[in-house]
Amino acid sequence: MKPNREPALGPADALPDIRLTDRGLLRLEIFPPPAALTPYVTTFFRMRCDERSIRDVQPSSIGLLAVMARGGGHLRFLDGRVEPSRPLTLMTPTSAAATFEVAGPWHLFGATLSPLGWAALTGLSASAHGNRLYDGEAVLGPAFAGLARRIADEFDALSVEAMIELFSAAILASVRRIPPGHARLLKSVAQWLAGSLSPDTETLLAVSGYSQRQTQRLVDRYFGLPPTALARKYRALRAATLLSHPATTAEQIAAVQDHFYDQPHMIRELRLFAGRTPGRIADPDTPYLSAMLDLRNFREIGPRFAPIPADLRA
Repeated sequence: MKPNREPALGPADALPDIRLTDRGLLRLEIFPPPAALTPYVTTFFRMRCDERSIRDVQPSSIGLLAVMARGGGHLRFLDGRVEPSRPLTLMTPTSAAATFEVAGPWHLFGATLSPLGWAALTGLSASAHGNRLYDGEAVLGPAFAGLARRIADEFDALSVEAMIELFSAAILASVRRIPPGHARLLKSVAQWLAGSLSPDTETLLAVSGYSQRQTQRLVDRYFGLPPTALARKYRALRAATLLSHPATTAEQIAAVQDHFYDQPHMIRELRLFAGRTPGRIADPDTPYLSAMLDLRNFREIGPRFAPIPADLRA
């Protein structure tokens, strides 16, 4: 472990260890996108919980689009700001974990967006619009008009395949072209993050095709964080994923820990970006968090963004 010279992005106690909804009461299923959607969507998901009050943690992410078929609530961000859900909720890229509280029963279906998906679907700057909940129908346009109502009205009758088809048609009808140089930069960022749990920003600058200032500005625009903070975010998320998985070996755990300055530093980083300390991430009382940090979300190469590198000491 190394001396800590990284600036804080937020208070270490931003997310208190409140009691979350028990695992057996919340059912979350994750589905791969069809081939045509893989540039824009990393996963689809369906959730059901029939409790009257639901609490859990949303780890820091690129962006998310979800139909709230039953129930509604709010998301509490790092700065203490609280924003309400909408029938079609668009969660913009987040720079830290957030807690959500929902008045149930809660049934929803949604998509986790890739960086390209966020950019091509919304056209919004993640730097200017990050850490927000928006009305998806208002932001995304006519292809999404009525989507939330139809899925809500037919939630129990529609198959997962039908919901994916409805989402896919709306997304493909709405995505716009982004500048080719920007698209290449998004690909370079993905490859840069995939090379190490702690990628060096100089490596990105060497392949970005832009000056240092332009690279900083564009990464902030598309991800809502500059390169150094983005690397910290994905280091924490992938470390949380590995440390919570029962198949992770002692040698792998040691390799992950070596990417942090010391144990307190690792705990602060995981708490900031994943929303829980290492011991709580694998807690059976955090079903939503555990599913969103599932090893499969970072293991596969291809449509997955920032997969876990094969060499954990790189």
